[in-house]
Amino acid sequence: MDKDEENYYGKHGEPRKFDPKFRGPIHNRHCTDIICCVIFIVVILGYIALGVVAWVHGDPRKVIYPTDSYGQFCGQRDTLNENKTILFYFNILKCASPVVLINLQCPTTQLCVSKCPDRFATYIDVQASYRYRPDQWNYFRQFCKPGFNNPRKSVAQVLRDEDCPSMIIPSRPFLKRCFPDFSTKNGVLTVANQTTFKDGRGKTRNVTDLREAANGINNVLDARSVGMKIFEDYAISWYWILIGLFIAMLLSLLFLVLLRFTAGVLFWIFIFGVIGIIGYGIWHCYWEYDHLKGIPGSDLTVYDIGFQTDFKVYLQLRQTWLAFMIILCGVEVIIILMLIFLRNRIRIAIALLKEGSRAIGYIMSTLFYPIITFLLIAICISYWAVTAVFLATSGEPVYKVMANQTLCKYANLTCDPETFNTTNVTKLCPGAQCTFAFYGGESLYHKYIFIFQLANAFVFLWLVNFAIALGQCTLAGAFASYYWAYRKPADIPLWPLFSSFGRAIRYHTGSLAFGALILAIVQLIRVILEYLDHKLKGTQNSFTRFLLCCLKCCFWCLEKFLKFINRNAYIMIAIYGKNFCTSAKEAFFLLMRNVVRVAVLDKVTDFLLFLGKILVAGGVGVLAFFFFTQRIPVFAQEVPMLNYYWVPLLTVIIGSYLVAHGFFSVYAMCVDTLFLCFCEDLERNDGSTAKPYFMSASLHRILGKKKLSPKKA
Repeated sequence: MDKDEENYYGKHGEPRKFDPKFRGPIHNRHCTDIICCVIFIVVILGYIALGVVAWVHGDPRKVIYPTDSYGQFCGQRDTLNENKTILFYFNILKCASPVVLINLQCPTTQLCVSKCPDRFATYIDVQASYRYRPDQWNYFRQFCKPGFNNPRKSVAQVLRDEDCPSMIIPSRPFLKRCFPDFSTKNGVLTVANQTTFKDGRGKTRNVTDLREAANGINNVLDARSVGMKIFEDYAISWYWILIGLFIAMLLSLLFLVLLRFTAGVLFWIFIFGVIGIIGYGIWHCYWEYDHLKGIPGSDLTVYDIGFQTDFKVYLQLRQTWLAFMIILCGVEVIIILMLIFLRNRIRIAIALLKEGSRAIGYIMSTLFYPIITFLLIAICISYWAVTAVFLATSGEPVYKVMANQTLCKYANLTCDPETFNTTNVTKLCPGAQCTFAFYGGESLYHKYIFIFQLANAFVFLWLVNFAIALGQCTLAGAFASYYWAYRKPADIPLWPLFSSFGRAIRYHTGSLAFGALILAIVQLIRVILEYLDHKLKGTQNSFTRFLLCCLKCCFWCLEKFLKFINRNAYIMIAIYGKNFCTSAKEAFFLLMRNVVRVAVLDKVTDFLLFLGKILVAGGVGVLAFFFFTQRIPVFAQEVPMLNYYWVPLLTVIIGSYLVAHGFFSVYAMCVDTLFLCFCEDLERNDGSTAKPYFMSASLHRILGKKKLSPKKA
């Protein structure tokens, strides 16, 4: 008796854990992990309450509309700013970057205007010429504070009180804000074809001084026109894209059906192809090694020539080709030995793949279950995004003292705009103003908004993982019903997918929530580590960066391990109806007793499904390429006129890959479920009349055990 048989049977050949009453997924179940189920329901109710509170306090208009220095929205209906939809900055040079501007934290007066400036002008020049050029003053004062119309006021007082900007420069709106109209002329940065401008304070400055205040805006603006063209392409080609995705769905279904007949052929073609390629590599290395014989300098060693940046130098040495040949020979021998010693396990893996295709053929409804998972995840994402926006906009306008004097002790302190003029701040700091800074608050709710955002993210991860867990458990229950049917397909229960979904929701919500909770905690820690890594990117502390890198790597591995354990635990839950911890433990030890088979099946399945995804995406992509480039004469007149043919082409390729991934994820779950059932079948039964195998005849023949008991008609 070999080691595998000893694991499946006892030392004396008796089957382990045999239960004569066991006939597949248990229907008489009880609720599992009730405490976690209750906590999960309470958390969902709390999450709904959080969304309601955020909806009451939040105001998305703070994101949609820019806000001026008086806390008023630009472009809001039924207000004085209804026709003033764009935000104008008095002195954009004070703004460090566009990010600062978008966050409404630029330390300069901000005003709602109907349009951006289209010319260079300074307040000094306009004031000097307003008597004989009143049109210039009338144009300039639309960018001054509302109601200001006193060109006789001294320049120093106007700039101190910030009644008007010291200068205006040609600008164009971006994100409803005025930014300099940058352009490049002969490789030189310009604004309205000028390289210099007057800053309104008696200095002439270069337009490059504006670069830091609006860094990268010009590129983004150019991207907007590209974005419009892409939108147009989608508008006129969307139905052809849908046709391409439908073809991808048909090809995915066809591939799954053909796997029943071609899984073994595809795998062995690939394996022998790899062996042949490596064999050619060995021959080529020997040919190069023999060809260099007698050539001066070719007998030198790598140690003799030392480190060289030009890799071609090493290719002139016989030692290099000898080393390559030895390495390739070693790889070739290892592959051949693995095929010899693992041939039986590879045959089992291929048989399980074929069995998976057969199971899906009997339960076709499982192929469309990913749509339900997609809808559940889409609902979670939508609720999380909306809640996050409302939380981010939950706050009252906060006003702060803005002073031109750097030594003003009241600068950046909060203030009340209604009572500000009655305080002595304006006397101690001439020109100081109480302007809008950001949205916030001092209440208990506002103090804990960051905690609420963190809770929002955590519950979102929990719900997404629960939706995925529900899908895995549902599919596992359906496919387990197929495996444990004694006569296939006669004994497969009616509506196995619907029944499995009902069992998972009714009895095992707590267990699924428990597994999803563990995974969500690890994922939240990973998110926090990524955030810390982003914040500490500029630090020079190498130990901190090394520690963060190690932690990120460890938690990444932990997440992958937990996903593997959870997936198999859900399969055991679907079959036996036990709690999460018990199911995870039994699944883990069952897999450890079959660790070699697990590894072989994993790699064979991954390869074939990856090959299927590439074939589907590549095939549909080639077809789409010939179609959108008008290379198919029959459909040449049907091709829409596109700005960029690669827009629908890439969409079809990526969409086809995702469609194939959705179908093949069902197939992967089917194979994993059948494998666990197969291992359980081996441990419970011995193929006798009293303890018959439930596996297919092909699997039984590969095992080479006793004859399969005749199944009753």
